[in-house]
Amino acid sequence: MGKTIIRRSLAAVLLLAALVAAKAWHDTMRAPAVERLVVESAALPAGSPPVTIALLSDIHVAGPDMPPERLARIVAQVNALKPDLVAISGDLVSEKRTASHIYTPAEVVAPLGRLSAPLGVVLVPGNHDHWFGWEKLAAEIVRYPQITVLRNEALVRGPLVIGGVDDDFTGRADLPATVAAMAGKPGVRVVLTHSPDIFPQVPVDVPLVLAGHTHCGQIAYPWGGSPATMSDYGDLYACGVVRQHRKVLVTSGGLGTSLLPLRLFTHPEVWLIEIRPQPR
Repeated sequence: MGKTIIRRSLAAVLLLAALVAAKAWHDTMRAPAVERLVVESAALPAGSPPVTIALLSDIHVAGPDMPPERLARIVAQVNALKPDLVAISGDLVSEKRTASHIYTPAEVVAPLGRLSAPLGVVLVPGNHDHWFGWEKLAAEIVRYPQITVLRNEALVRGPLVIGGVDDDFTGRADLPATVAAMAGKPGVRVVLTHSPDIFPQVPVDVPLVLAGHTHCGQIAYPWGGSPATMSDYGDLYACGVVRQHRKVLVTSGGLGTSLLPLRLFTHPEVWLIEIRPQPR
C-alpha cells in the first residue's frame, strides 16, 4: 500500500511538472496580445484625427525563445495594426547566460528595420542594451533611417512631442534634460523610458509615459502579482495602466525574456495607445 501511494504521488508530481512546463512554454512563445488604451488630450485640436502609438518593449533577441525569425513575425503583426508611430522602450537584446544562442547586433536590429509607421520609430536604450554594448547596437540602428534613438532628448513627430529618457536602471537617465528638450514644442507630450520608476518625477504637464523593463514580473503568481518586478515600487508600476496626478503610465510586459527563457502566467504583449482630442 505504501509503495502504491508513493508511486501515485510521484506520478502526480511529474504530471503537474509537465503541465507547468507546457503552460510556461505556451506563455513564452505565444503571439503577443494586443492591449489597447484610449487617452484623451486637450493638446489635440478638436476634430483632429486620433494618433496611435504601438509600444514595444523588452524584445530580448536571444535563443531559444526570441530568434530574429520570431521577431520578424512580431514586426509583421505590428505593421498590420497600422500605428502612426512605433515606440520601443529598450532592451532589444539579451545576453543571458541561459541563452542557447546570442545573436549579432546586425541580426538583432535587422527585423526592426522592417517596422513601418508614417511618423517613424522612436527608441530608447535599456539596461541590457548597455550591458551588451550599446555602441555596437547603435552602429546597426543608424542603417535604418526610420528609427530615431533618443537619449535624454526630444523630438516632434506629427502632433506628438516625444521625450526619450536613457536607461534609469544603469544610472543614465536625465529626466530634467529630457523635459527641458521638450519645452516650447507644441503637441501632445509623451515620455518614453525603459524603466517605469521615473514616473513619479515626470511633470504633471506630461500626460503620458510609456515604459517597460518589468516584464510584468515574467514569472508571476496565478492570482496576480510576482515575486520580482525589477522596480523599486514593487507591483505599483510593474504592469499595465496606472493613472496618478493627471498622468497616465503604460508599463508593457514586453515581448521576450531575461535571466530565464521562460514566462509563466504572463504573456508577450504589444500596446496600441490611441490619443484622441478631448471632448469640448
